[in-house]
Amino acid sequence: MFVRIIITLALAAVLGSCQSPSVRQEEAPAVPAVRLKYATGFTISQTDDYYLIKILTPYKSATEPLQYVFYPRGSKRPAVAADAYVPVPVQRIVCTSTTHIPLLDYLQESQALVGFPSLQYISSARMRQRIDSGLVAELGIDQSLNIEKLLTLQPDVVMAYTMSSDMGQFALLSEAGIPVIINAEYLEKHPLGRAEWLKLAGLLFGKEALADSLFTTIEQAYLQTRQLVLQDSARPTVMSGIVYGDSWYLPGGRNYAARLLQDAGFRYLWQGDTTSAFLPLAFEAVYQRAATADYWIGVGSFRTLQELQAADNRYALFRPFITGQVYSYNKRMGPGGGSEFLELGYLRPDLILKDLVKIGHPALLPDHRLFFYFKLP
Repeated sequence: MFVRIIITLALAAVLGSCQSPSVRQEEAPAVPAVRLKYATGFTISQTDDYYLIKILTPYKSATEPLQYVFYPRGSKRPAVAADAYVPVPVQRIVCTSTTHIPLLDYLQESQALVGFPSLQYISSARMRQRIDSGLVAELGIDQSLNIEKLLTLQPDVVMAYTMSSDMGQFALLSEAGIPVIINAEYLEKHPLGRAEWLKLAGLLFGKEALADSLFTTIEQAYLQTRQLVLQDSARPTVMSGIVYGDSWYLPGGRNYAARLLQDAGFRYLWQGDTTSAFLPLAFEAVYQRAATADYWIGVGSFRTLQELQAADNRYALFRPFITGQVYSYNKRMGPGGGSEFLELGYLRPDLILKDLVKIGHPALLPDHRLFFYFKLP
């Protein structure tokens, strides 16, 4: 679950570590330091004294980037313009999205998480142990954050996400001496682009080499599976999505999910669409195109065909329903109802891809057992 922070208080005791938003120093020269192969939402540059990170698109309609300076803990803060300054490596962090949790786990920094809103949605076994031991503070529900508790935690940084230009809440937190870093991984269209945000977390924890190594392993696994698909010329057709309200929502042809389906060797029936958002369509329009699809992948929270039909009897008209080829990504659920797919999937697109190949081209991966997905009984 994604959670945005609303800040209402400031902590004057630590104002020395932040810059007033009105103060902007001269830009210092920086050269590219970390080559990003798939991510398009941020850049990383380096001087002798600090890293300069630019979040090019902090939210969907953003026209201006955000700029952050990461500099060695204990050294003087660089006199360079930035929206936030973070001494690294950080030791205490507050995260606001379950997609941030695997970044800490994989970098072996699970112990750094000190607070999170809506703890019940975290699925990570490692984090659940810390939560059950009282080592991670509950910071509220969704947007109703317990600001007093957050400030008493004194995190070195807050990793947040936003869907709008309203940054006032984050500015107030910065004035309290707690830098806020926007993670906009969800806007990446390439599956490996979302995973590559691991490199940003690597900089925060001083584990650049580990982050790069982990990403390379994920990338190679993804590319090897995609290459394997070329051995089978069959391209089964696939539909996706379900009805919400009055419309059927499904991924546009340039959507992250559509890319995964195509890389897995499916012919996604809306792959000719040029949008990256989810498309709201009339039921009749979906039925006209997808009535005879081979597979139906992605049906929200439904776990059985009976549940699916009970929600809308018309679902039973589609061929995948009749043949039993309907799949959900919610095989793994945390104790509080959180989806491990929604938590870990951004970082592990290679596992998603293997699952999809196993569904559509089972002979190519005879030994693979579905990790995220399951067939609706």
